[in-house]
Amino acid sequence: METKLADWIQETPAGRAADEILRKCVHCGFCLATCPTYQILGDELDGPRGRIYQIKQVLEGSPATRETQLHLDRCLTCRSCETTCPSGVQYGHLVDIGRAVVATQVERPWRERALRWLLREGLTRPWLFGTGLKLARSVSWALPAALRAKVGVNRPAGPVPSQTHARKVLLLNNCVQPSMAPSIDAATARVLDAAGVQSIIAPGSGCCGAIRQHLDDHGGARNSIRRNIDAWWPFVESGQVEAIVSNASGCGAMVKDYAHLLREDPAYAAKANRIVELTQDVAEFLAGCTVPAAPRAQRVAFHPPCTLQHGLKIRGQVEALLRSLGAELVPVRDAHLCCGSAGTYSILQTGLSQELRERKLDALQEEAPEVILSANIGCIAHLQGGTETPVRHWIEWLDERCRK
Repeated sequence: METKLADWIQETPAGRAADEILRKCVHCGFCLATCPTYQILGDELDGPRGRIYQIKQVLEGSPATRETQLHLDRCLTCRSCETTCPSGVQYGHLVDIGRAVVATQVERPWRERALRWLLREGLTRPWLFGTGLKLARSVSWALPAALRAKVGVNRPAGPVPSQTHARKVLLLNNCVQPSMAPSIDAATARVLDAAGVQSIIAPGSGCCGAIRQHLDDHGGARNSIRRNIDAWWPFVESGQVEAIVSNASGCGAMVKDYAHLLREDPAYAAKANRIVELTQDVAEFLAGCTVPAAPRAQRVAFHPPCTLQHGLKIRGQVEALLRSLGAELVPVRDAHLCCGSAGTYSILQTGLSQELRERKLDALQEEAPEVILSANIGCIAHLQGGTETPVRHWIEWLDERCRK
């Protein structure tokens, strides 16, 4: 695609990155076949190709409009189009750039600004989010059904291993997961402990930065990234840990982007590259460990989050691990499509999100599984809000069954 970016962005890091991405696009339209919003809305402007054209026009100097902003807002950033694209267009990076530029040109209505501020500041502070979640759960009986489904129920962490091992890894210190489902981190620690690996959460680490990045606060996201690198670096530099392990694919995909996001930062670029090299999803890490098989087969439907299959490019590894541990995996049609969670999308784009969830749950429950498993807290909470079938992280399933 031919480009002629405006002078005000042409020589900036964002402009150079956007120009490189835009030039790869041959506007073939293959991406439309796997775009969830295009499948629902049928509008070219709500598909990747149309959004790429809109971003290109803005970066070339055409003024952004409220309509431009709405079309970009409807994008889930699921990156399914990246998996489909034969030219390797990094659409996720481009839409982040486009949204940030549009945000400087188009002021949102005050209600949108207030909600996005609350999400950006509230979800990224575990103490604040945790307090609010406890309060909401304590009065869940009085909440509207949609909100009651979103806050969920408490799943206790259970015992946390205290044994010391020679092999050590860092676990990400997620922002919402410890409050929403402390059982996930505890299960991860127990499974790693059973494999002879000690898990550590670095003091001072926190939110990976994804929420701020996708809500157009790129400066705040980079501050979160630098804080995490500073917290992890003593463990990395001293060789105390062999990996940084993520049990939330959304966070893992963000950490894998650290080198790209800090590529222009002379103080952090090399460190960010090293962090990316060390980061693994827990499924990747456990592939090299010995984990006992579960005692009884169980019918399981697995939902691979978009951040796992399209962001991290991990496909089939969790499924193979589950089969080796006694799961009877049922077939799930359209497994490549998003469930509609997409971070804060389920709050900001409720209608589209719920329609995508209904489609996904229809596919997941077609073969009547006993349990639905996934790999990201957002997908798990979102799906559970629409079904009575238990929805769990696959590491919880593994932990529970191996302890029986």
